[in-house]
Amino acid sequence: MTSDDTARPGGGRSIETYSALTPEQTEAVLALLAEAAHSDGQQAVSEQGRLQLRGGEREGVSHLLLTVDDELVGYAQLEDTDPVEAPAAELVVHPAHRGHGHGRALGSALLAASGKRLRVWAHGGHSAARHLAQVLGLTLFRELRQMRRPLADLDLSDPGLPRDVTVRTFVPGQDDAAWLAVNAAAFAHHPEQGSLTQRDLDDRMAEPWFDPNGFFLAERAGELIGFHWTKVHAEAGLGEVYVLGVRPGAQGGGLGKALTAIGLRHLADQGLPTAMLYVDADNKAAVSVYERMGFETYETDLMYRTET
Repeated sequence: MTSDDTARPGGGRSIETYSALTPEQTEAVLALLAEAAHSDGQQAVSEQGRLQLRGGEREGVSHLLLTVDDELVGYAQLEDTDPVEAPAAELVVHPAHRGHGHGRALGSALLAASGKRLRVWAHGGHSAARHLAQVLGLTLFRELRQMRRPLADLDLSDPGLPRDVTVRTFVPGQDDAAWLAVNAAAFAHHPEQGSLTQRDLDDRMAEPWFDPNGFFLAERAGELIGFHWTKVHAEAGLGEVYVLGVRPGAQGGGLGKALTAIGLRHLADQGLPTAMLYVDADNKAAVSVYERMGFETYETDLMYRTET
């Protein structure tokens, strides 16, 4: 643990950095995130970030807690695991404590901790987040779109699976290693997804939403070549194209489109009214495919970074 006394201009504000949080600290952070999500309409910290709150120390991950008179009012997470890109961060300030410079204090602490090499997510792209990015000297780097389409009366033409390809569902403990290998290959250009480990997979399989019946594997001659992992957000009435990937060398032939259709039909069969997915805005080919399948942009997450 380290303490950042430079971020204490008055009012008892302090920022402390931890490599792991106690159960009590974790619960306090999760409560803060819930309050912020209720106010903002979306989570300020990604699923991966929320999973990394629990389970003890994780290499390259640190947690910054901002307190005022011993009350937790802000949180930031810094992940420095990418061998090439700058460390990535997410931050949030309790809705009742905004407008007092706490976001700027957290941002400044993140810049200091990262050696002024930093990427920061602004989920939902709110104007306050854009302003904070400007104040911190960050520039827009990446745009991640959330797209949605209705599932009622789903009418997707059957693209048909490529020849000799069969589809079955994931078996935990049996398919872990094969899936991790194909995921890493399919997302080699996307370190956030491609770097998932067994621990990351175990974290997700332990979540209440995990359902192997919605995790589809495509095989050719018994070898895994593609997958579509769906996710159900029960409270929001949403089904998600959670992760969809095809192994390099097995692309083409319509496998990705067929897997997408299989997953969407599964979600529709659950009675969910809407499907969602995330796609990088600069992935024009994927955006075009999803638009032809009836998806439209719902909201946008923005990533800012220091000048390189």
